[in-house]
Amino acid sequence: MKIALVSEHADPLATLGGVDAGGQNVHVAALAAGLARRGHDVVVHTRRDSTAGPARVRTPDGYLVDHVPAGPPTEVPKDDLLPHMGRFAEVLRDRWRGWRPDVVHAHFWMSGLAALDAAAGTGVPVVQTFHALGSVKRRWQGADDTSPDDRIALERRICRDVDRVVATCSDEVQELSALGLDPARAEVIPCGVDVEHFRPGRAPAASGRRRVLVIGRLVARKGIDDAVRAVAALPDVELVVAGGPRADALDADPEVGRLRALAAELGAADRVELVGAVPRAEVPDLIRSSDVVVTVPWYEPFGIVPLEAMACGRPVVGSAVGGLLDTVVPGVTGELVPPRDPDALVAALGGLLADDVRRAAYGRAGRRRALERYDWRCVVEQTEHVYQALVGATERLTSEVTR
Repeated sequence: MKIALVSEHADPLATLGGVDAGGQNVHVAALAAGLARRGHDVVVHTRRDSTAGPARVRTPDGYLVDHVPAGPPTEVPKDDLLPHMGRFAEVLRDRWRGWRPDVVHAHFWMSGLAALDAAAGTGVPVVQTFHALGSVKRRWQGADDTSPDDRIALERRICRDVDRVVATCSDEVQELSALGLDPARAEVIPCGVDVEHFRPGRAPAASGRRRVLVIGRLVARKGIDDAVRAVAALPDVELVVAGGPRADALDADPEVGRLRALAAELGAADRVELVGAVPRAEVPDLIRSSDVVVTVPWYEPFGIVPLEAMACGRPVVGSAVGGLLDTVVPGVTGELVPPRDPDALVAALGGLLADDVRRAAYGRAGRRRALERYDWRCVVEQTEHVYQALVGATERLTSEVTR
């Protein structure tokens, strides 16, 4: 099949850890690579945000990245990209005249708008994965939500017009139903993890303290300040926070400054270390250096870090939200706590850090769960089946019309 993946702000080649570069980038890159390995012709269309590199890049994994000229060739916050989606769709429409995909898979809501516009009248089926929903973001962020005012209405339109929605977790299907999507038109396929790259192994030498690790973008909704508060209340426990700008730019970052000030205020400045962006190749060693991985966002459409921790054989303490409700099994692979509840986090984390046997058991169970349910090879196969069913239905319909 010829498969077009549309990912307007999340370039699979981007450096991870920035405000708008995270799990979606990983997801699109792994899905594209997996589909290419299965013999498909895969192109990822993403917005060009720099003039430094080539417009089209053939990756070592066998898929093509097409940097679409839509808006200024500079970094633009994703919430400000909507005015450029018309141009994005125009370029896609032109691209697809010369290379007509069999199926289009849009990632994020603005990608869905552009994909539907570009594919209109072609008969090419469009699949949508939202990765995040405006209704959930507004619920948790309120007045701090920077999404366009009509995002939720546009997401309703996407639910109505696409051929299929691939949700990453069961909780998302409930949210989509509230937007008017018939659950029968949704397929739950989780994000995956590279179980060869993320695997148990010898842990690097640590400081002698119990180590808690947080990996993620340095944005308020990730709940990193709750992790700081929890570790401050636990004697002889250190917190390592990976994500955000490069190490040499940490001092200029406002969120880094806020978290450092909070740690100092709580008397834990010497036990909280922000290390900045970490190259992906080094992330497994970082995870293995920890005793527990904490991921306590206010809301989370899916959350790839818990899978990476489980694949490395490390227990997870996470928020009982979104995809974590599916991935983390309380009492088996980790513990779940209410979001924005540092006291509950202290209790769960303190108990787990004090119990070597339970941590080891959770780590082993997490590795098994990652292998059985979240290996990217399984995720790619499930996604491929969705595409094949849609392409087959389209071909049958076309055949009937032309008889």
